[in-house]
Amino acid sequence: MKKTVFDPTVFDNLKVAIENQIYDLDNIDGVIRVTGRDDRLEMSVMAREFAIRFQVSGDERITAEIRLEASLRELAAEILEQEGEEPGCRLQLRFMLPVRDVSAECPRLEEAVRGIWGQTTDLAQRISYIYGQKAESFLNTMQLDFRRKINEEQMEDLPELIDHVLRTLVELRAAVVD
Repeated sequence: MKKTVFDPTVFDNLKVAIENQIYDLDNIDGVIRVTGRDDRLEMSVMAREFAIRFQVSGDERITAEIRLEASLRELAAEILEQEGEEPGCRLQLRFMLPVRDVSAECPRLEEAVRGIWGQTTDLAQRISYIYGQKAESFLNTMQLDFRRKINEEQMEDLPELIDHVLRTLVELRAAVVD
């Protein structure tokens, strides 16, 4: 009988490494509380998506999300070992938090994020509320997109990335008005 060699994709290896570190911070260290997790195969375009959401323990106001995505092209480049194609994933971070005074708080929040992440990411803030309801605060979804794909060569950088995410949560908490 021929043995089948199991070789997980870059996406799977990064996803498991991120999950392990995040769940250790939740279950072992108690520093954070995981609030949600998505692991999807988008059948219409054959893409993979993974997201894990968490909050600092004892503070439910701000949620962080680490998201990995791999398109069919990126998965095929790896699985089919296509020459000239670079396998990898896109990494995205999101921070969701309430803001009351958009014009005053959003610049402070951007400054706090840029103080940690610098100019290495594209940053967008999306403000939303439910139409028809009196809004005492708005939901600010801050999204950081990295300008390059990541792969297993960045595996050693994941603890530092997660530390930066935790630091961002603390800085955002300090920058938002209670």
